[in-house]
Amino acid sequence: MSGSTETVCLVQQQDYQFKMEFGGTAPDWLADEPPPLGQGAGPSPVQLLAASVGNCLSDSLLFALRKFKQAPEPIRCEVVAEVGRNADNRLRVLGMQVTLTLGVAADTLQHLDRVLDQFEAFCTVTQSVGAGIAITVGVVDRDGKQLK
Repeated sequence: MSGSTETVCLVQQQDYQFKMEFGGTAPDWLADEPPPLGQGAGPSPVQLLAASVGNCLSDSLLFALRKFKQAPEPIRCEVVAEVGRNADNRLRVLGMQVTLTLGVAADTLQHLDRVLDQFEAFCTVTQSVGAGIAITVGVVDRDGKQLK
């Protein structure tokens, strides 16, 4: 198996606040649990997971459309992560609902049906996370027309 690795270093600042160091030119972030555990001074682990899924899907959709020299910008993505108790009464991310909104009307884009059929399969993070968490993905255009 060939591939690459990504390394992120987390350093506790206080209580549940951790500085996330990404290396290179990427700025450090502060993550924190929401009250009552933390102070909510940064995104929570659940928010970071949801952001990773949404970012990867947004990138994948944009890449697929640009491959056909299409300009869907600006793309907007909303991810709703459902957190609840599992059978062992432990908090878990039970599912995610992702809605991608294109910045243009669907009828201005060529090859859209082909892109919508394929872009999710190329999303590294979503395909990996989706093996353990149900993720549903919808795509709408700027006018609210449901495309997927």
